[in-house]
Amino acid sequence: MKQLFKRQKSRLEKIESADDSSVSLDNTTVSQSDDIFETLSDMPITEHLIDLRKHLIRICVAVLVIFLALVGFSRELYNFLSDPLVAQLPVNSTMIATDITSNFMAPIRLTVFVAAFFAMPYILYQVWSFVAPGLYKKEKKIAIPVLLSSIFLFYAGVAFAYFIVLKGVLKFFILFAPQNVLPMTDIDSYLSFALKLFMVFGLTFEIPVVTLLLILVGIVSIQSLEDKRRYIIVGCFAIAAVVTPPDGVSMLMLAIPMWLLFELGLFLAKILITKERQSV
Repeated sequence: MKQLFKRQKSRLEKIESADDSSVSLDNTTVSQSDDIFETLSDMPITEHLIDLRKHLIRICVAVLVIFLALVGFSRELYNFLSDPLVAQLPVNSTMIATDITSNFMAPIRLTVFVAAFFAMPYILYQVWSFVAPGLYKKEKKIAIPVLLSSIFLFYAGVAFAYFIVLKGVLKFFILFAPQNVLPMTDIDSYLSFALKLFMVFGLTFEIPVVTLLLILVGIVSIQSLEDKRRYIIVGCFAIAAVVTPPDGVSMLMLAIPMWLLFELGLFLAKILITKERQSV
């Protein structure tokens, strides 16, 4: 009986030791799997950050190269920018520089903006190269036309601001100046005013792309936008009143294109959705 009890006891001890070892193995396996998952979750983020840094470096290099190519023509660029204002000034009036560094810094700032403006296709291409690996084939087919149209619309917005809006706004301000006041605009102030105007209209002309993407992604529907059209129109005029100079001319020149561009995005979305339904 004693020997039988000893055998049973030793047998139970072996089972318990086997259970302990299996539990420890399971814990080790779980810990190892957790480490593996943590490593796998960390690796993509690190790789994405490295890839993002690579694209940002390329963008900075491209802008720097264009800037170095244009910096010798910085004064000519500023003269081209100031032509609409100089054409509206009275005969005895000129532009002035209230800061001793403005004569140098204003053309340099403009050259940086022009370099980024000319590098915009390459900048958007780098953004596309960073985002494209995570897109499906169907999304890539939509993204390429959207990318190309966004470049075109941004350039169209800046051109519209320079050739149409800027002249009208400057003429309005100078026309309503008091007779005993001789307009002499500071070159730095005029540059900030013009660049702000260009950026506002360049981004505003992206409204069709934004509207189209919101509908295709499913954030909003065509029917909901059509139902809220009156509120959107009021919002266009409200935004134009905030971001433009305090005059009715520039507000109308921004609000009306915003509304028309919204209608264009809505129209394009209807066409794309109709084609998708017909293909299905």
